[in-house]
Amino acid sequence: MGAPWFKIQHFADSEGLVALSANFALYGDLSDRMMSLAAGLGPKQEIYSIDESFIDLTGMPGDLVERCRKVRSRILRWVGIPCGIGICATKTLAKLANHIAKTAERKPGSYPSHLAQVCNLAALSAEELRAVLVATPVNEVWGVGRRITEQLTEAGVCTVQDLIEIDPATVRRRWSVVLERTVRELQGVSCIGLEDGPSIKKEIASTRSFGHAVTELVDLIEAVTEFSSRAAVKLRKQGSLANQVMCFARTSPFRDDPQFSRSITVPLRRPTSDTAAIAGAAVAGIRAIYRPGFNFAKAGVMLLDLQPASMHQSELILEDDQEADKTRLMTIFDQLNRRYGQGTIQVASIGLTGDRRLWSMKQERRTPAYTTRWADMLVVRA
Repeated sequence: MGAPWFKIQHFADSEGLVALSANFALYGDLSDRMMSLAAGLGPKQEIYSIDESFIDLTGMPGDLVERCRKVRSRILRWVGIPCGIGICATKTLAKLANHIAKTAERKPGSYPSHLAQVCNLAALSAEELRAVLVATPVNEVWGVGRRITEQLTEAGVCTVQDLIEIDPATVRRRWSVVLERTVRELQGVSCIGLEDGPSIKKEIASTRSFGHAVTELVDLIEAVTEFSSRAAVKLRKQGSLANQVMCFARTSPFRDDPQFSRSITVPLRRPTSDTAAIAGAAVAGIRAIYRPGFNFAKAGVMLLDLQPASMHQSELILEDDQEADKTRLMTIFDQLNRRYGQGTIQVASIGLTGDRRLWSMKQERRTPAYTTRWADMLVVRA
């Protein structure tokens, strides 16, 4: 999937390799724009990832392929992002159709040309559908990973058509109920419903690789405080509370340095989404595992044992209970940072040295945030 930049940077001169640093603000904004346009396909949309969504086309009139081609053309024209669209009766088949749509365009001859860009498996004849499924390796099925692929291949199941023809009960008995559900989806039986809203995360993590090696505890404290703040914002956004905070720090396995990798889980006194409490636990954890003499390359924070914010466990009050005040404080905290920009208000242990801290990502090759930052906006002159 990737390689460390220092191992392949010589290709920039010899092969014209183009390398860009992560630009999360730009990616997120372009994703939002693309998803808003894709939502025009149907009444219900489930955003599955930053570049993928499921849309319910039930009851939509007219030629669905033509409708999808128009929306795809609009996304390409307005956002500049090409995409593939797959249509079928279940989510697993729709994902498979999307793969066929992209492959047919990128590799002419792999599938019939009329399936490129937009592929409607439900509109194919039985003979053409079978030919397409026979030409598709089983590992292209959503949820069929490397290990399952190896086991299926050993059993003589090499193509999607082979998998469809297996009895679901046999699949459940020999492999798992998850793979059985996949087979049923491939057979046209919907087993995975459309989720109108994003699913609640069971764990929330915020991690980063450092732009430069970090050796001092104070820099690690700044980093985990920043990561704790980001994780706490996500926690409050989904309406959850955390019971435990896990933090870790490690050196780079690619450097010829003394190696270090440790983590620690710190329980919280009570479930909370308060940034200060979460950051305090993370700082306590990083202090406990820190050892001098190492070049730390990465650290992170993970919030564990999450529960809905509507659930509260009471306890005997032996001191002033300011939980309600903290909730109001965090609400104002988030509102100000949304309005005036991330980092407008922050926990003091993050440090006051500005955006370019020692542990910040280098991002020397980051493209401008054209759509989310006034200073980076393109100016067109006549």
